[in-house]
Amino acid sequence: MKALVFHGPGRTSWDVVPDPAVKDPADVIVRVDAVTICGTDLHIVKGDVPEVAPGTVLGHEAVGEVVEAGSDVRSVRPGDSVLVSCITACGRCRFCREGRYGQCRGGGGWSLGHLIDGTQAEYVRVPFADLSVHPLSQSVDSGEAVLLADIFPTAYEVGVLNGAVRPGDTVVVVGAGPIGLAVIATARLYSPARIIAVDLAESRLAAARAMGADTTVGASEGPEQLVADLTDGLGADVVIEAVGVPETFEMCTRMVRPGGRVANIGVHGKPATLHLEDLWIKDVTITTGLVDTTSTPLLLGMLAAGTLPVASLVTHRFELGQMEEAYDVFAGAADTGALKVVLGGQQHGAVLPVA
Repeated sequence: MKALVFHGPGRTSWDVVPDPAVKDPADVIVRVDAVTICGTDLHIVKGDVPEVAPGTVLGHEAVGEVVEAGSDVRSVRPGDSVLVSCITACGRCRFCREGRYGQCRGGGGWSLGHLIDGTQAEYVRVPFADLSVHPLSQSVDSGEAVLLADIFPTAYEVGVLNGAVRPGDTVVVVGAGPIGLAVIATARLYSPARIIAVDLAESRLAAARAMGADTTVGASEGPEQLVADLTDGLGADVVIEAVGVPETFEMCTRMVRPGGRVANIGVHGKPATLHLEDLWIKDVTITTGLVDTTSTPLLLGMLAAGTLPVASLVTHRFELGQMEEAYDVFAGAADTGALKVVLGGQQHGAVLPVA
């Protein structure tokens, strides 16, 4: 089969590699129908995630068809259409028993495209299938469903739930990329008084407004003063960091009110300063987290019901074999306007115009 292989920082290629095989009775083999690229994949390619060994097939999000199932698999069978979750879960360790699948110590957690071969391939082996793949209705567009493999549960769990968004809150989302936009969409489920989006790119601020942000502001246009003005100097109830650089994290801690919450989603490759000389007295809660994907069935139900705004995030579609071109478009989002790129899926071959 062919797959996107990581060869070290700055080097990937679409290579012929051996087909995956069932190694454990809990495994399934999935023929990939739709796959997407995550910002975390870009961090890997840059060398920010040293645990990824050269020779690893990248990717941790996919929709496809089960073609082989181990003898212990009970939830799916060959021929089933499934969502491959970004998180695999052994179901037996302490953290899995607590529903914290992202912290699995039994061989799961974030393994696909990280510690084992991932989904940016024609076929993928998925361990612990009963907890790691989700059956899909044939009525669901695979190019939309693939966004529920990672970005929507991540935004909802690590951003909205960790940030404890409540009715009437002022919520600031720093970073209006795919994760930030998914935060806006799912935060609105809790009826905040206002959502303020901050980003460098006007195209992404426009996307944030379309997703439901009440106010948008450029990162160089005084977002901290704007938040102060809109809250009578108090600060935001919840600030969600969805970029992953020191400057944006530190900005978030300056915009939160006393007793407020900062939820960090961004993947950080460099240290950020925690200004405890300012924060120690403010009763501020700061959370971090890797998604557990316990919300995936809920979100899939909303997608099937047509109540989750997913389609607008997909700006470009490619064939699976156009993986390297898709990476270039996604990595060059400042010029291409890319939000999410989808390869394969039910609408093959079309490269959509940028909104």
